[in-house]
Amino acid sequence: MVGNYPVVTLCGSTRFKDEFMEAQKRLTLEGNIVISVGLFGHSGDREVWENMDEGTLTKTKKMLDDMHKHKIDMADSIFVINVGGYIGDSTRSEIEYAKAHGKIIEYLEKT
Repeated sequence: MVGNYPVVTLCGSTRFKDEFMEAQKRLTLEGNIVISVGLFGHSGDREVWENMDEGTLTKTKKMLDDMHKHKIDMADSIFVINVGGYIGDSTRSEIEYAKAHGKIIEYLEKT
């Protein structure tokens, strides 16, 4: 291993795919290992929403939400993609989870 690289998990609404990609690139070039989402459900990855009953989450969405908490566990910090100050319910839950586990929390835009 060449260096000791901090690990950052990206959090935020998947509607901000372009901002996720830009943050991933910038944080990587700054010397971080970046963990991101696997699917962009609000930006066209329909697999997240298939077989969804009204008012309930799909098995896939539940799995992805749980998986993202594990990604936070692996990180030293989270970086919240909060374009226009937007933070949805899933992201809010991830922020609270990160706080409860002593993670550093940074934001794209000041809150």
